Amino acid sequence: MRVLFLPLLLLAFGSAAAQETPTQRTAAAEVLARLEALQTRIDAAGLARRLTTARSATRDAVVERARELWVAELQAMSDTITRDPEIGFQEQRAVERLVGWLRAHDFEVTVGVAGLPTAFRATYRRGTPGPHLGVIVEYDALRGTVRDYHGDQHSAQGPIGLAAAVAVAEFLTQTGTPGTVTVVGTPAEEMMPPPSKTLMHERGVFAGLDIAVRSHSSTDTQRPAPGFGSCCLNIDGVKYVFSGAPAHQMMPWEGRDALSAVVRFFTNVDGIRKNIRPEARIQGIITEGGKAPNVVPDRAVADFYIRYPDEVYLAQVRQMVDDAARAAALATGTQVRIEPYGSMRDGISVGALNEVAFAYLRRYGATRVQTIPQKPQGWEETGSVSRDLPGVGFSAYTSSGGFHTYEMEADALTEIGHTGFRLDAMAMAALLHDFATDAGFRAKVREEFTTTRALFSEYLTALRSAYPVPVVR
Repeated sequence: MRVLFLPLLLLAFGSAAAQETPTQRTAAAEVLARLEALQTRIDAAGLARRLTTARSATRDAVVERARELWVAELQAMSDTITRDPEIGFQEQRAVERLVGWLRAHDFEVTVGVAGLPTAFRATYRRGTPGPHLGVIVEYDALRGTVRDYHGDQHSAQGPIGLAAAVAVAEFLTQTGTPGTVTVVGTPAEEMMPPPSKTLMHERGVFAGLDIAVRSHSSTDTQRPAPGFGSCCLNIDGVKYVFSGAPAHQMMPWEGRDALSAVVRFFTNVDGIRKNIRPEARIQGIITEGGKAPNVVPDRAVADFYIRYPDEVYLAQVRQMVDDAARAAALATGTQVRIEPYGSMRDGISVGALNEVAFAYLRRYGATRVQTIPQKPQGWEETGSVSRDLPGVGFSAYTSSGGFHTYEMEADALTEIGHTGFRLDAMAMAALLHDFATDAGFRAKVREEFTTTRALFSEYLTALRSAYPVPVVR
């Protein structure tokens, strides 16, 4: 999924600037002030300086091992997956490559977890009780109109994670350091239904992890601000299935046209946009509209993503869109079935992790650095897992092309991508080493995450009074 980062030019004025709308900032001002005070107490920038500038022979050895694994084996695997794209829930060959390599490096692997054939969980066989380090990998391609393609460079996320996971796992064994590593393979990040990470979370696949790390392609080297938010707005995925009655097009009055109902539905949605806050995004396509022009279509389907910066007002937008569909059905003598099939929500962004990850990327040579933190977002797009499990995403510069483009896929096979991927693996290994060996770091992460999670609940409560529904008399 395309990761959207918006510059926070007002960041210097405090955490309130981290929220996307004036309504959010005003309604939740007290909550956001407490979030800012938390950040002052945590001092994530100071923590990052302490960890990344300290001399550590063991950390440097782990980083070098991750670099070595990438150069010797995993860059080639990344290129192979790039050239062999498989869309969500069909990534059999990518999974075979990833889990085969993990098994060869002493991981016990279970494929098909959470009832998803291409999801897996792999745990290091020699791990011991201690910090449980989670590495999240993705591998699905985009669905293209010409061909399927890795326009978001998910092809590299698996090999990057494997380099860091094995380097850290070997370190834990060789030094007798308490802890273990688990790699979680999450399919179909680009698709709903269902949001695979949400399903996997609900079914216990992430249980026991103390931290989760992941990488993603990026057009810059960057990190999110702390707090709560989403890369791509809060989303409801909904299908609107219209049913009519067939007839010959020479006598259309004998039928009821489901396609006309869908067209009216789109018109209705356009008509209500002026009554919806401008930050909303309502995007739909017609996936079914009939089979032949001489038959009145008795079935038509529209697929919509309905988005807003927070889930509270999103509920109002969703109600208006649902009502627009019902009105279209009523006007055309058809019926509509509303089928919600997935959602994405705000997650929790942990500054203590983001700043350390970002500092390591810079230390190891990442370029095109965005020095200003971008908007807050959880470490994974669905938000659900990052509300319950602290984590961090690594975003080194890996492409000069835009997200979801053939140019980004091409960059995955060149020095631009190879360099950024290698730096992601090295920085990821360094952060995991520090989390496993530094109790003070773990305590900071735990304190920030727990407090931010409580503040997020208060934030949603504050917003519920900020969006009154107009009274129609």
